[in-house]
Amino acid sequence: MPTFEDKIKQKTKSLGFCLVGITSAEPIDSVHIEHFKKWLADGFHGKMAWLAKNIDKRFNPALLLPDAKSVICTAINYKPFNQSKHIASYALYQDYHNFIKKRLFELAEFIKSQTGKDPKFKICVDSSPLAERAIAERAGLGFIGKNHLLANPKLGSFLLLGELITNLPLKTDKPIPEKDFCKNCTSCIDACPTGAISKSPFFDARKCISYLTIEHKGKISGELKSKIDSCVFGCDKCILACPYNKKAPAYRSNDFKFFAERLNLTPQQVLKFSQKDFDTLFADSAISRTGLRQLKRNALICIKNTV
Repeated sequence: MPTFEDKIKQKTKSLGFCLVGITSAEPIDSVHIEHFKKWLADGFHGKMAWLAKNIDKRFNPALLLPDAKSVICTAINYKPFNQSKHIASYALYQDYHNFIKKRLFELAEFIKSQTGKDPKFKICVDSSPLAERAIAERAGLGFIGKNHLLANPKLGSFLLLGELITNLPLKTDKPIPEKDFCKNCTSCIDACPTGAISKSPFFDARKCISYLTIEHKGKISGELKSKIDSCVFGCDKCILACPYNKKAPAYRSNDFKFFAERLNLTPQQVLKFSQKDFDTLFADSAISRTGLRQLKRNALICIKNTV
């Protein structure tokens, strides 16, 4: 006889999620909190000022939803069959924020229908102040690797995360048994062109190509420009280097829409885009938030890097 938690997980999988786990809404381990505060204090977050806000909420799900008891953690494996030379893989799909939010809303409605009550829910997808990788690790979805991303031993780290916080008390899952999953591997560190990922326990976002091409609005220093190579939007180098991702299966469902026409998009094409072209092509894409002006800045850098 399936338990209530089993039914929740079955429904979650039917909604297109590849992984699901349940953890409590208790605060995250203080080790994570102190690490994050030190990271902020050293300025590794660059100009992402919002990361320094709502720190208490980030590490305590109960502050995001009064009387919260449980967090249902989900993940989608988005590893594509083919890689783009210029665009991060997640941007080859429809905007994951909207996709995941919609599915988590459906999950909440399902849970509500099963209880006969009116439980409370809070949906979190990336933009909410929640330390989602630490929460997902506690829920048993995977481990945090040396590239500071959540990785699953079978599905790798091409993972998009989403959380459903609820005031329902649910039976929790256990984290993956402690193990040195990365062992002596330095593949992601070796693959990072800028040194954003290093043997240091701190990730330097200021050097990260994804940060520079997506979040950084100003000029990019000459030293870093050349290391951007041909990345117009984001970077997958540390992800692609990971042995777990090399063995991981590609995403096979048609549910999460993939835009094959973005695969071969070139910097030269980006420079020719009108605002209308940009709005049409990236209407349902995470790229839209970057804006055409910044995308053209990136494209120009890529072209100069190939001369």
